[in-house]
Amino acid sequence: MSEECCGPDEPHPTKTIRRIELRRPLTTGDACCGPEEICAGTSDAGDAAEQDARPTLWRDTALLPSAVSGVTLLAGYILEWTGFPIPALLLQGIALLAGAYTFVPGSIRRLMRGRLGVGLLMTIAAVGAVVLGHVGEAAALAFLFSLAEALEDRAMDRAKEGLRALLSLIPDTVRVSRLHGDVTIPAAEVRRLDLLVVGAGERVATDGVVVDGRSGIDLSAVTGESIPVGVGQGDAVPAGAVNGSGTLHIEATADGRDNSLTRIVELVERAHARKGERARLADRIARPLVPTVLVVAALVAAFGFVVGDPGLWIERALVVLVAASPCALAIAVPVTVISAIGSASKFGVVIKSGEAFERFGTIRTVAFDKTGTLTRNEPEVVAVATGRGRSRGEILAFAAALEKTSTHPLAAAIAAAAFDVPAAIDVVEVAGHGLTGRVDSTAVRVGNVRWLPELGDLAGAADEMTGQGMTVVVVETDGRVTGLIGVRDELRPEAAETISSLDAQGIRTVMLTGDDARTAHALAAQAGLADVRAEQLPADKAATITALISEAPTAMVGDGINDAPALATATVGIAMGVTGSAAAIESADIAFTGNDLRLIPDALAHARRGRRIMTVNIALALAIIVVLFPLALFGVLGLAGVVLVHEVAEVIVILNGVRAARRPQARHPRRPTR
Repeated sequence: MSEECCGPDEPHPTKTIRRIELRRPLTTGDACCGPEEICAGTSDAGDAAEQDARPTLWRDTALLPSAVSGVTLLAGYILEWTGFPIPALLLQGIALLAGAYTFVPGSIRRLMRGRLGVGLLMTIAAVGAVVLGHVGEAAALAFLFSLAEALEDRAMDRAKEGLRALLSLIPDTVRVSRLHGDVTIPAAEVRRLDLLVVGAGERVATDGVVVDGRSGIDLSAVTGESIPVGVGQGDAVPAGAVNGSGTLHIEATADGRDNSLTRIVELVERAHARKGERARLADRIARPLVPTVLVVAALVAAFGFVVGDPGLWIERALVVLVAASPCALAIAVPVTVISAIGSASKFGVVIKSGEAFERFGTIRTVAFDKTGTLTRNEPEVVAVATGRGRSRGEILAFAAALEKTSTHPLAAAIAAAAFDVPAAIDVVEVAGHGLTGRVDSTAVRVGNVRWLPELGDLAGAADEMTGQGMTVVVVETDGRVTGLIGVRDELRPEAAETISSLDAQGIRTVMLTGDDARTAHALAAQAGLADVRAEQLPADKAATITALISEAPTAMVGDGINDAPALATATVGIAMGVTGSAAAIESADIAFTGNDLRLIPDALAHARRGRRIMTVNIALALAIIVVLFPLALFGVLGLAGVVLVHEVAEVIVILNGVRAARRPQARHPRRPTR
């Protein structure tokens, strides 16, 4: 709900709230439920499945009171205009009750707890109009306010639908080796020095050191590094790493409840708790207005008793309440947010809340994660350097012969680039280094530069490959290095265009990555990025975002679990929806249903335009109050005139807000991306 508030145990009276369970704290400071917050006490996690489907517009029971109010109000006006005052009054009364049912009970409950809100002013305004004999005007106020609430609820439900539940970063259970055999225990019960048994494809439950076994581990979820790392005895393994094809025995160096992954979760929760305390823009303006109007109206009525004409001044006090009632203000923000969010969803941008949309319009800096965001996360062979006596095909064939049984992503890239791969025998994996074996009568070793550093004439080629952001795979035959293979996770084809578009809009761009500085700068140069922060762990990324926010509102674009703290810390977090992890999507404020980076400049332009419209609406709504207040106070306008001006202002605000639905014109051609 936009302006009406509900306490922790007060769901909307006409609506079963369609909840999606998110691991984020509810707002506790205001007992108000905004579109980005969910009233507690309505349903548990088990309700989520049955609430996934949002009903069609004409079947949504949340809109029923507003629909009844609108229909009966229109019928009442028609009867009044055609000379049937009694039936007209009856229908207008029904319209008033139907509309007021959605916000009056909550306003009264808030008042009993000592809290004031826009709903209270609307309630008093409606009651004042009835006391003055203008039931139709009171019904119109109730109808418009209830409709705005119901439509915003529906829009926010739509924005949240389809978003996945927050990924469980730590497995529920883990196998632990005991004297009497392996046992399965809850991951939270793991203690330091426990011996974990991690099978192929399983996630490591806590930080530890390998004591037995060899395998490749995928660290992309933890560090953002796209290339898996081979590990063996004595190598450290962080919580959250995904094991490759081998079985590892890992000695825990941290408890299951306090490790690198639990600290990531803690960072996300803290950031969300900080965001939840921010009030909505319109409510911030309305909050001091409500008690001020009530006090002034009471003083006006009291003045009537002082001058001996209480009837006249009580009537003026009620007109003042109507004049100062923020009817247009109550819908100035919601109608703009509804229109803009609905429009954004049509071109692949899911904005989770009105608050996120408002913040998005302020962004002046955009920080990008590298792996999987600026790049495809699909390593490819992009260069081959050969020594004397060997061809490109031979180098790829030798490497692929050894790598074809490996599950390492680099192996898949090399195998895909090779043709007519021969059979290899005596293949042995040297953990963290590479492979050895024989192809026909040739002894072959394939590995990294640290393992095979004697590059001879190919040293210059290796430096050049590294300088271009490639991972260098060395191929040695019969004891001599005869070839190098450069593998790189290529930039998305639209990355440079996206950075250029953001630069044209005056938006600063930054790249954050867990990769080494040389590789990071090489890829950044291709994308047109000058500001690069390399070798960043999840906590480092969050700290960098905090520093950037101190200079200007900052958006973070990411897709992995390791990006979750930075996404949650940013002014606005943006997750790549198709390829992103559930943790990234749920930590973010905005999710893309596609993976085209060019949506970012489009979405920013859309949000800035919506923010401008919102500001104009709020200024107009406040101007109406400022102008009408003295006119009502001094009796220049009566109730009929005040209501007429309010209705015209509301129509203008609504029409202006609907303009936010217009999609910004793309400044770049759309082309398919991989």
